[in-house]
Amino acid sequence: MKTKLIIDGNDVYEIDEECLRCKEKARQEKEQRNKKQGNETLIKNQAVNR
Repeated sequence: MKTKLIIDGNDVYEIDEECLRCKEKARQEKEQRNKKQGNETLIKNQAVNR
């Protein structure tokens, strides 16, 4: 496990870089699903309006 230590004045933060990568990957996948779902809805609406 790779971590990064951030010292900000009297505050100390330990950042788990593996966890951050996993969360970023999940966020990107969710964004892609939402975009795909939005495109499908747009296509359905266009078909109804014809």
